[in-house]
Amino acid sequence: MFTGTIGHLVAAMIVFLLSHGLPARPNWRATGTRRLGEVGYVIAYSIMSLAVVVWLGFAYADAPYIEVWPYQPGLRWVTLVAMLASCILIVAGFATPNPFSLGPGGRGYDPARPGILRLTRHPVLWGLALWAGGHIPPNGDVASLILFGPLLILALAGPALMERKRRRTLGAAEWARLAAPTSRPATVRLSEVGIGRLAGGVALYLVLILLHPYVIGIDPLVF
Repeated sequence: MFTGTIGHLVAAMIVFLLSHGLPARPNWRATGTRRLGEVGYVIAYSIMSLAVVVWLGFAYADAPYIEVWPYQPGLRWVTLVAMLASCILIVAGFATPNPFSLGPGGRGYDPARPGILRLTRHPVLWGLALWAGGHIPPNGDVASLILFGPLLILALAGPALMERKRRRTLGAAEWARLAAPTSRPATVRLSEVGIGRLAGGVALYLVLILLHPYVIGIDPLVF
């Protein structure tokens, strides 16, 4: 009933985008927290988000195949390479204190040792951008463009939106102090990023490759 056509996929994507834009509304979280409490709000929003993601996944899987450009097996290498970098950025980003963007928050952040933030203040968003963008070249059909295109745009727009919000919250002076050593790729230090975070990213990458044939129905290693 809720899947099987391009229209259903478009509807699922619109709901996904709207639901992920709700926390940015000034009164949304305040109202939710006041009525449900902090924990209740987080649980309710998480359940809603998960339900929308599941709907989006089923809508994509059930959408008809409408070719935009022909499939080229070699383009899978774009996805494989992009996903390795994506997994490392996402794992390192979620495991590093970050007052600037998505992640565990700023508690414990040390400007003298920003870790992966020396590469970018937004490792998770760039990891998601690589995930979405890396899946477009080998999937030249309408449904894939509807799924991955908006997600790529959302991830690319995220850093500017996040920085505007965080600058306002932290204040210009504190932002300048905390951000000074970040987004300087030439100064990235492996010891700061941590072997454990890199290994975690590689492990996530291998798990996704192993599960891909069973969850998605396509083996990314078969060309």
